[in-house]
Order: sequence, then C-alpha cells, then structure tokens
Amino acid sequence: MTTSFLHAEGGCTCGSVRYRLQRDPMIVHCCHCRWCQRETGSAFVLNALVERECVDLLQGEVVAVPTPSASGRGQTIVRCPRCQVALWSHYPDAGAPICFVRVGTLDFTERCPPDIHIYTASRQPWVCLPPEVPAVDEYYELEDVWSADSLARFAATR
Repeated sequence: MTTSFLHAEGGCTCGSVRYRLQRDPMIVHCCHCRWCQRETGSAFVLNALVERECVDLLQGEVVAVPTPSASGRGQTIVRCPRCQVALWSHYPDAGAPICFVRVGTLDFTERCPPDIHIYTASRQPWVCLPPEVPAVDEYYELEDVWSADSLARFAATR
C-alpha cells in the first residue's frame, strides 16, 4: 500500500505535541468530501489509518474535541490544546482503536501518498486525480481495496 515510513514522527505547528508511528498505515485515504474540505479549509484531507496503540505521544498533551460529521454520528478530532492543530481523528465506524492520522502533521509527508481517493463526487473540479491511484465517488468495501495484512490488522482491533 503506502511507502514504508515506520517510526515516522510528526507534531503540531507550535511544537508542543510530538508523536511517533510504530507501524506503517493500513491505508491512506485522500478524502474529498465537503465536510473534510470545511474542516481543513482545503480541497481534501489525507488520513493515514493506524492502530491507536501504535501512535506514541512523545511530547505534550492532546485534547479530544467531539465534532459533527456528515453521518450524523460525529467524530472526535484530537488536537494540540495550544495551537489547535488537528493531529488525528476517530470515526464511529472504526472506533477509538483506529487513528486517522492527518498526514500533513508528519515531518515527511511525501512518504505517505494516498492509496485511494474517496468521495470524489464532491472533489473540486480543478483537482486532478492521478490515473494510477484508485478513486471512488463515495466510499468502498474494505475487502475490495485493503491488503490482506491491513484487513487482519483492522480485524484485530475489533
């Protein structure tokens, strides 16, 4: 799936919070939904899905902020309490055991290209999608996209 970046580190803008990933992501989503566009103030968000137990907080404290979502079930965005940068999220379907790490908070974002573009029906028309990366109008069935290893890792969090 993604380029290996085991033990990648990241943090917030003010430097108060630092974290390290102990495993490569199961998958990296590039989400083009209107909710992600509004939350990020950008055309999309890149989320690397990693088990919570594999995200080590190295420095600082974080705050969990309940936030509305398109599903109506909400999400929890984990932020730096000082600069308020979003570091990762937890969504109801994946639950607390899975962190949707904001790729933009990693020190070396180029190591984490998207494995799939989701919710492309609402992507900005000027965003060009690379033909070699799968893209779907909305969401997808995990079994159709994820590797066997990623599926097993996800199942182990249930």
